[in-house]
Amino acid sequence: MKLTKKKHDVTNCYLTNNCIAEWWPAIEANKKIYEVKKGELIFEEGDKVEGIYFVYKGNVKVHKKWGADKELILRFATDGSILGHRGLSTVSDIYPISATALENGIVCYISMDFFNSTLKVNPQFTYKLLLFFADELQESERKMRNIAHMSVKGRLSRALISFKNQFGISEDGTLKIELSKQDISSYVGATYETLFRIINELTEDKAIEVSKRNITILDEEKLLVYSKTEE
Repeated sequence: MKLTKKKHDVTNCYLTNNCIAEWWPAIEANKKIYEVKKGELIFEEGDKVEGIYFVYKGNVKVHKKWGADKELILRFATDGSILGHRGLSTVSDIYPISATALENGIVCYISMDFFNSTLKVNPQFTYKLLLFFADELQESERKMRNIAHMSVKGRLSRALISFKNQFGISEDGTLKIELSKQDISSYVGATYETLFRIINELTEDKAIEVSKRNITILDEEKLLVYSKTEE
């Protein structure tokens, strides 16, 4: 990552938006802004936890090792998201997950000491973070349940709908996030071969259209049916 002194729009800053205005000068004095390139690691599973990151711009995948040579993508983060919070713990000081940029972007970094001070001074931020942890826990439990009980077609259909809701649609109708089929398979918990087959089935069913890494949802109602009936 490259440290930059450029001024960046903080409109999407999760930290600034949830702290009192009187704390903003402290944030400005303690934050570091980094430019990240597509495919670059922001932090890696096993690294020592030294700080927290906030996404100003770009899409990031949060992933964990799954076996010897596989990974499981836990979530995707975008503008206004927090990263590295899974490293908060009283029993371990290492990151249990990794974060990798899916495209060129901008992230903000603050040290753990300043982050802890921020929690003590800003009760609204602490409360917002508590709710975020609760929501993320529920989503993780739901995803694990789906991997155990839902077919790959159902999981993929639900994932595509969630991508649309989270990232939106481009002017050409494609999802505003470009993912490799390997990334999608790592997110839905399926083998690459199985995912490739299901994508072909959805394409033949005219539910989606795929061009390289660009996906267009043609019939969301069909995806909704698959995501409900495949449980």
